[in-house]
Amino acid sequence: MGLRESKKQETRQLISDCATRLFIEQGFERTTIAEIATAARVAKKTVTNYFPRKEDLALDHHEAFTQGLAHAVAERAPGEAPLAALGRTFRAALLAHDPVVGFTGPAFARMVADSPTLTARLRELHDQREEALAAALTTAADPTPPDTSPDTQPNAAAPHTAPAADSPSAPSIAPRAAAALIAAADRLLFRRIQELTLAGQDDDRIEATLLPEADHLRALLAAALGDHPSAATW
Repeated sequence: MGLRESKKQETRQLISDCATRLFIEQGFERTTIAEIATAARVAKKTVTNYFPRKEDLALDHHEAFTQGLAHAVAERAPGEAPLAALGRTFRAALLAHDPVVGFTGPAFARMVADSPTLTARLRELHDQREEALAAALTTAADPTPPDTSPDTQPNAAAPHTAPAADSPSAPSIAPRAAAALIAAADRLLFRRIQELTLAGQDDDRIEATLLPEADHLRALLAAALGDHPSAATW
């Protein structure tokens, strides 16, 4: 990383840190961009250049969050099923007390819970996380791109025949259905960590509680997805 890029990263982090401190002290809705700019000693325009949405000042790991499940599937080991990769990745994040899976600390968790704006934004990010996972599972189920050479294109003059329902080439909603189930479990675990955090439990105790609960959810998912003909790809 060059000096200029390093300086930009430092400025971004400074703005985010100042914003988070003010949000926790004053509440998200009550804190203004001008106050954040003053605290960070930058111009208001600088704040909005780095963070076009005010919500992203608080939820500044949103890119890692929305792409996390999809990345686990795309970067899994050769021969590893997506569900196994997702379980392994979540377990590692749980043991590391990663903020991306919900370990944000009580002050931050309370700030989000008390803000309708941040709560709504978090729902949007969970939706985007599910959509990215659905795309990754679709690729995992059929990694070969379609052949678009002229010889393989349908003849416009030929009569159209719909594929049989059990045809391997028939369109399938299975990856999206799997993503919906996995994302629902993922949301539940995230919410569970936040709830326990707000209840005053420390990270180690939350980890001990979540490990068997996550294993139970993973077993339920495996059972639910195991009846699909292409279960091996999950």
